[in-house]
Amino acid sequence: MIMPSSDLDTTDWQILERLQGDARISNVRLAEAVNLSPSPCLARVRELEAGGYIDKYVTLLNPLRIGLTVSVFIQVTLEKQVEKQLGAFEAAIQKRPEVMECYLMTGDSDYLLRVVVPDIQALERFIVDHLTKIAGIANIRSSFALKQVKYQTALPLPAGHRKR
Repeated sequence: MIMPSSDLDTTDWQILERLQGDARISNVRLAEAVNLSPSPCLARVRELEAGGYIDKYVTLLNPLRIGLTVSVFIQVTLEKQVEKQLGAFEAAIQKRPEVMECYLMTGDSDYLLRVVVPDIQALERFIVDHLTKIAGIANIRSSFALKQVKYQTALPLPAGHRKR
């Protein structure tokens, strides 16, 4: 069950902020940082997990260090925006590991994908062998990212909940 954010107090928000910055922080260090003893701190973290505030814990890899040097944004327009076509497209995209993000959009295109691949040939294989084979696609437009100016995974938490 997801608790409404109004149920969170300042300490909960501090815990969330600390965990976004370092999910590997020990419970003892986290408790010290938010001025709790370890047992109540762990109980709060478990409540935040059970309440749906903490979705999962991950390790973020450096894509360049592991050879994923090409980052591409792909706009996809479908022939029709009907539930069956949307569902089929989304199911097909869920299976592709090179698709890092996929959003149903308003505006000129129906979907925006962020794709990460090792090289142009891998992008070509993704587009030709997979993307174009999804039924109902009318148009595909790609834009290459030349430089990553900003990237963060931590969500901006409400400033009013931070301890001053």
